[in-house]
Amino acid sequence: MASHGFWSLGGDNAGANPGSQSPSATRAWCQAAAQKLSGGIGSKLCALLNVGEVEKAAEPGSAKEPPPPTTTGDCGCNKSCNCTKASVGFSDLYSTDLLPAMDGDAKTMTFLQEVVDILLAYIVESFDRETKVIDFHYPNELLQMNNWELQGEPANLDDILISCRATLKYAIKTAHPRYFNQLSTGLDMVGLAADWLTSTANTNMFTYEVAPVFVLLEYVTLKKMREIIGWTDGRGDGIFSPGGAISNMYAMLLARFKMFPEVKEKGMSSVPRLVAFTSEHSHFSIKKGAAALGIGTESVICIKVDETGKLIPEDLERKILEAKQKGFVPFFVSATAGTTVYGAFDPLIPIADICKKHNIWMHVDGAWGGSLLMSRRHRWKLDGVDRANSVTWNPHKMMSVPLQCSALLIREEGLMQNCNQMHACYLFQQDKHYDLSYDTGDKALQCGRHVDIFKLWLMWRAKGTIGFEAQIDKCLELSDYLYNKIKDREGYEMIFNGTPQHTNVCFWYLPPGIRYMEDKEERKKHLHKVAPVIKARMMEYGTTMVSYQPQGDKVNFFRMVISNPAATFEDIDFLIEEIERLGQDL
Repeated sequence: MASHGFWSLGGDNAGANPGSQSPSATRAWCQAAAQKLSGGIGSKLCALLNVGEVEKAAEPGSAKEPPPPTTTGDCGCNKSCNCTKASVGFSDLYSTDLLPAMDGDAKTMTFLQEVVDILLAYIVESFDRETKVIDFHYPNELLQMNNWELQGEPANLDDILISCRATLKYAIKTAHPRYFNQLSTGLDMVGLAADWLTSTANTNMFTYEVAPVFVLLEYVTLKKMREIIGWTDGRGDGIFSPGGAISNMYAMLLARFKMFPEVKEKGMSSVPRLVAFTSEHSHFSIKKGAAALGIGTESVICIKVDETGKLIPEDLERKILEAKQKGFVPFFVSATAGTTVYGAFDPLIPIADICKKHNIWMHVDGAWGGSLLMSRRHRWKLDGVDRANSVTWNPHKMMSVPLQCSALLIREEGLMQNCNQMHACYLFQQDKHYDLSYDTGDKALQCGRHVDIFKLWLMWRAKGTIGFEAQIDKCLELSDYLYNKIKDREGYEMIFNGTPQHTNVCFWYLPPGIRYMEDKEERKKHLHKVAPVIKARMMEYGTTMVSYQPQGDKVNFFRMVISNPAATFEDIDFLIEEIERLGQDL
C-alpha cells in the first residue's frame, strides 16, 4: 500500500487527513517518530512540541501549561540513546569551533542536528490547527523582549540556538492551514528540502562552470513553462528573478529595447516620450518599473476596468489613440492574469488584437494567475496568453514553491541577451571549453543570482504536472465553497456580483450593530472600521489571518485568498465563524 508520507509515522492514523487530526495526533506522531527517527530527533521533537503547547490558539484563558518533559539523560531524549548531545556543551562553543575548524566535523554535525530539531518541531507545529498562526507582539514590545542588537564580541552557540528558537517563536506560521493573509502561503516538504539543498550548494547562477546542474534545470524548466504557455516547441527565452515586480520590470526593459535599441547606450534622451498602458487594478510594480527605468510614473496610463476588475479593451484602444495624437509613443501594454485584489483576468485576446494593430509589446502579468495554466479546468481564463511577447509567472504563489520563485518568459530568443549583456571578460570568457549559451548570467541585470530553480524543478518531479493541477483545482474549489456559503448569508455583502475567477473572494462583513443603519454615509463610515478591527483581533488571538483593503470608492473589505494546499472546507467554515465571533460586538 502506498505511503501516506509525512503523517504515515502515526501508525493506525496514517490514512487520516492531517487537517482533521485530533489534539492527540501530534503526540501520536511524536511517539512513532521517537522510535523511527535516529539520533534522538523524534524525542527532541516531542519535547519541543510540548513547549509549544502554551501557544495553542483556543478561547482566551483555556491554554494549558505544558507537561514537564520526561527525560533520562542530559541530551533531552526520553529513552536510552547513543547520541552525542550529552557530550556537547554549546555554551562553551563558538562558530569558530565548527567546520572548517580542525576536528570540527563532530561539533558541526551536532550543532546542525540541533538546528534541524528546531526546524522540524516548527514544521509540525505549523500544521497543527490548535497552534497559533501568530504570537503577536507590538514592535516595541518585541524589541524589548529579546536582545536583537548586534555585538562586537561573538555569541556562543547556545545563544545562537536561543536566537533560532526565538525567531521562529515570533514568526508567522505561513504554512498554517488557517493563514490566508497573502498570495504566497503553505509549505511544501519537497520544496523545503530543495531549498535546504540549494543553500548547502551555495552557488551563483551566472555561469555553467559554477552551477552546471542548476543552469541545466533552469533551461529545462523554462522551456517546459513556455510550452505550457503555448509557444511553438517551447522556443523563446526566460529567467528566474527576485519576484514578480522584477519580472515585470524586465518585460518593460525588453519592450523599450526592442523598439529603441539605442537607448541601451544613449539613454532616455535619445528616444521620444514613451507611454505604457495597464489597468486601474494592475500591480503597483508596473509604475514602479517605469520609475526605475526613467520612463516615469506619469507615462503609465491606467485603463478603466469593469465591475469585476477586468480591463476594458475599448478604453485601452481609445487611450492609445489619444497618446499618439499627443505625440507620445505607446510601447508597452501590461495585461493582468489574476489581479491582486479581485483576482480578475483581463481579456487577453482582444488586448492582443489591439497590440498587434498598433505594434505594441504585449506583456501578461500572470504572477498570481499564471499557474492556472497548469489546470485543464481553468486555463481558459488565460486564452490568448500565447500571443503575448512576455509573461510573468510566479510559482511561489499558487504552486506553493517556497519563496522566492518568479519566472519571466519571453517569446523572442536572444533579445534578453542583447538587451542586457556587458561582456564582463572575468566571467564570460569566449574561449571556454563548453557551449557558452549555458552561461546565462550576462542576460540578467544581476551579477549574483540566487538559485531559485531547484525548488520548482524538484517539486515538479515529485508531483508531476497532474499534482500541481490537483492542488490548484482544490484551492479554487475552496474559494467557490466560501463564495457560495456567504453570498446570501446574513451579515455579508459581496464587493461585486458574479462568481470570482480566481481564489480571491472579496466581501464586507456587517456586524449586527450597523447591519440595519439607514443613514448610508454613517453606515459606510462605520463599515470602514470593521475589517481593521476584526483583523487586529485575529492577530491578537492568533487564530487566523486574512487581508483587507479599500479599493477605489469602496471602504475596507476582506480579501480572502486561498493558495495553501493544507486548507480544507472545515478551515473555511472556521474563518466565517471566527469573523462573526470577533465582530459581533462592533
